[in-house]
Order: sequence, then structure tokens, then C-alpha cells
Amino acid sequence: MDLILINGKIYTMDENRTVAEAIAIKNNIIKAIGSTEQILKLKRDNTIIHDLNGKALLPGFNDSHMHLVNYGYALTQVNLIGASTLEELNERVVKFIEENQIEEGKWIRGRGWNQDYFIGEKRFPTRYDLDKISTENPIVVTRACGHVVAVNTKALKLLNIGKSTEQVEGGHFDLDENGEPTGVFRENAVGLIYDNLPTPMVEEIKNMMINAIKDMNKVGITSVGTDDFEALPDRNYENILKAYGELKNEDRLNVRIYEQCLLPSLDKLETFIEKGYRTSMRDNLFKIGPLKLLIDGSLGARTAALVEPYSDDPTTRGITTATQGELDDLVDLAHRNNIQVAIHGIGDKAMYMAFESIEKSLNNSPKDDHRHGIVHCQITDEYLLNKFEELNAIAYIQPIFLDYDWKIVKDRVGEEREKTSYNWRTMVNKGVSIACGSDSPVEIFNVMKGIYEAVTRKDLDGNPKGGWLPEQSLTVEEAVYGYTMGGAYASFEEDIKGSLEVGKLADMVVLSEDVFHIDEDKIKDVDVHMTILGGKIVYEI
Repeated sequence: MDLILINGKIYTMDENRTVAEAIAIKNNIIKAIGSTEQILKLKRDNTIIHDLNGKALLPGFNDSHMHLVNYGYALTQVNLIGASTLEELNERVVKFIEENQIEEGKWIRGRGWNQDYFIGEKRFPTRYDLDKISTENPIVVTRACGHVVAVNTKALKLLNIGKSTEQVEGGHFDLDENGEPTGVFRENAVGLIYDNLPTPMVEEIKNMMINAIKDMNKVGITSVGTDDFEALPDRNYENILKAYGELKNEDRLNVRIYEQCLLPSLDKLETFIEKGYRTSMRDNLFKIGPLKLLIDGSLGARTAALVEPYSDDPTTRGITTATQGELDDLVDLAHRNNIQVAIHGIGDKAMYMAFESIEKSLNNSPKDDHRHGIVHCQITDEYLLNKFEELNAIAYIQPIFLDYDWKIVKDRVGEEREKTSYNWRTMVNKGVSIACGSDSPVEIFNVMKGIYEAVTRKDLDGNPKGGWLPEQSLTVEEAVYGYTMGGAYASFEEDIKGSLEVGKLADMVVLSEDVFHIDEDKIKDVDVHMTILGGKIVYEI
């Protein structure tokens, strides 16, 4: 089926930043771009014509880093986002149990709480808080960041976790004055809980994916870089690959997937390589992406790894989830086998480790177009900012993080470290490739809100006035680029998507307003009217 869109403002995002009126699509590829008069000459009997009535049309959005399966999984759990007190958290879980008629003994999961949003006592929930909900159902509630969970006493008993349980390397679970677990688990210690939960089957995984993708299409997302391999309790990536494969074969995979393969141990990576998996394998709808690695946690939970102690808790520098030697071995093995690497690094200590491993691998096996990168890259200093440029590393940034982080950065790391953190303007000025994303379900994947925060450096309530570190703001064009060509470059696909050019994939989004010509403060309120994937309309308002 052919499709023609006319009478619009088509921002191609090509090298010349061409703006056109109309575009023609044939067999999922862009056939022509030009004036309405020119494009209408290509009309055939089976051509569908859409009049854009002056609306803006852009390349489909690419969320460069998120957790698609985790988002879909979270939709099946108690939504704890925005809970303002521990009491409200409990009330939401109780309501979920009642509405879903959950039987005694069944596991109950929730996600999204953030202690910094609690009114009054700003602390993690413990077993004693969750015991007020139920002593018969095991309960596990995950912090918004995904790096901390809290469980009740029933869960601890079922999993035989007590005084004699050994701490986990690269993680920690909290103990009370008597040496008993309080129910709070951080970083690698979260595995003591997650690894023992019931795991969804392939059909359930597919349903999670479908529900997640529907929500993504509503905000114009046509491509994602997604970390899914360890999203579910059994950590069985073959089931993830099977679910994506079946959706593709059933013509129900309405977003392009670049799978960021979380394989945190040498044996897992070696097995993956032995099976023949490599970066860019498969097709334009689903591709194997980089090896994804985790080194530290989150700033909000104070588990991001810092060189110096936290300013608001001098007793900790966060948590590193791997040693330098372990990281070196994983990065080198991937690099030597032509597998791209994307390393989670929020704290400066984590990024120092990441760059050391990447640099060692490049020195041992030089490769110009490696496209290795750091995911999050939040607490940076001058050395690290220069290292991005020197090693030609991709910076996977999440502009929507500002919504919460601007309120805590100075408290967590102090004014001096704050000045060089979230320095996106500095990165762009140095020629660093940025790829914008959301880290959903940690934050929302609404691209318009992400562009707004990148440009204004304000949260969704319009604070702080004048923006936080406003000198680090991006232009609208740079932010749009980060959500289009930036993501395409990060997946070695800049030749087939990311801009609207003849011969490229027909992925595009129609907006209610022209983001390039409205007040910056109004960008967050722009709606998506239509999302097109490969010439197929997958969402229309």
C-alpha cells in the first residue's frame, strides 16, 4: 500500500535540514520528498493520501535506552509512582490486592516509589512497613530506579533470608541492630529476591511487549534501544528473543528493537558468543545491539559509585557492582568479537572504570568505528568529559532525568561536582555523539517532555525558574537530533533511519504543533497525532 502525506511542514533532519511540504512512501521506504504538487503526481489508484493541514512531521522518535519488557512487566504490578507517603504506598498495595482478588500466599509486586517524594519521613520502606499490608502474601516493592527493593517478612521467610545469609558481592542488604535483615536490598543483592520470583511465560511476555509498544507508539516512538535480557526472574534471554521473534512473524512488532544485551558475567557472554550472536545481527525490525553492562546504581538511592563520598552521607561512596578486572575482561571479550559495548555509569567512579576498560580494549585491538558508550553519564568532571571526546564514545543521556535529579544533585554531590554534571552542552560542543532516551520505567518515555527538559533545563512544573545549569541546555534542533539521528547512529543505522530521506525507512511522527517555532515552555504539551512505522500507521489520534 502506498501512502502520501501532503500540505505539511516536513522536517527531514537531513544534513541540510531540508524542510518540505509532502512525502511519498512505497513498500515501507521513502520514495520522494518535495512540494505537494510534485508528490501528488506520484499518486496511483491504491494510494492513500493524508492531508497534514500544515502540521509538523518529523522522523520517528528513537528512545536510545529504556527497558521495554520491564515497562510492560510493571503494567501488571502495583503502580507506586508518585506515592507521597509510606502510608499511601501501603494503601495502593492493599487496593491492588482487593481489586485483583489476590489469594493468600501469592506474590505481590509493585514498582515506582521514591523516598525523596515522601512527605515527612523520607526513607526506604522496610519489612515492618510492608507487614502492615499482609503477613500472608509475600510482597516486593521496587524503587523507581530499579536498583533497590523492599520486601516484607513473609518474603524473607519464603526465601530463607535471615541472620545467617551472607552479603552479596557488588550489593548489600540492610540489617537492624540485632543483625536481622530489614527487608531492604540494594544492587546485586536484589538478585536474592528477583531470582526466586515466579517468571512469566512467552505468551505473557508477548502481551507485556504489546502493551508497552502501544504506549510508545502514542508518543511517536518507532525505535528503541532496550535492555531486556534480565528483566524477568528467570533471566532467560532466549525467551525474550523468542517473544520478539514471534511478534515480528505475527506482524505485531510495531517498534524497531535494538536489544542492549545485559550479560553480566564472562560465562554468559562466552555462551552468547558461542551461539553466534553479534551486534547488528538479524533485520531492520529486530537487531542484536551492544553488550550492556552495569557498574553502579542510582544517584537517588545513593548507590551510584563516586570517587569521593556523598556530600549528604559521607559514610558511603555508593556501590560498584563489578571489579575493574571483571569489567576489563567483559569489555575486551566483547570488543574482540565485534560486539559493541554500552556501560551503565551514573557516578564518576563508574565512568572512570568504564573508560579504563574501553581504552585498554582499544589499545589492544584498535578499531575506529567501535561506537562503545556510557549510559546515563551523569556525575562527570572535566577529565571524563574530555574522555568522551578522546575515545569517541557515545553518551546515552536521559533529559527527562532532570525532572527529579535537579532537586537532589547538589545535596548528593555538592556544588563543585554539580557544576560539571549533566553537562550536555559541553558534550555537544566537544563533538560527542549524544543519543537521547528515557530509561523507562525509571522515568516516562514521552519524547516531547524529554525535549522540553533538554531545552529548558526545567522540570515539568517549570522549576527552577530560568532552568538548572541553563548554560548546559540544548537547542530544539539538537534535542530532536538526539531523539532521531542520535539513536540511529548509536545502533549503526544512520544510513537507513533517523532522518527523512529518499531510500530510508518510512518511520515518522506527526505533531500537533511545530516544536521548532513555539515557546520552549510549551514543548512539553505538544501531542502526537500520528505515528508511522515503515509506511504503516501504528497510531492515530
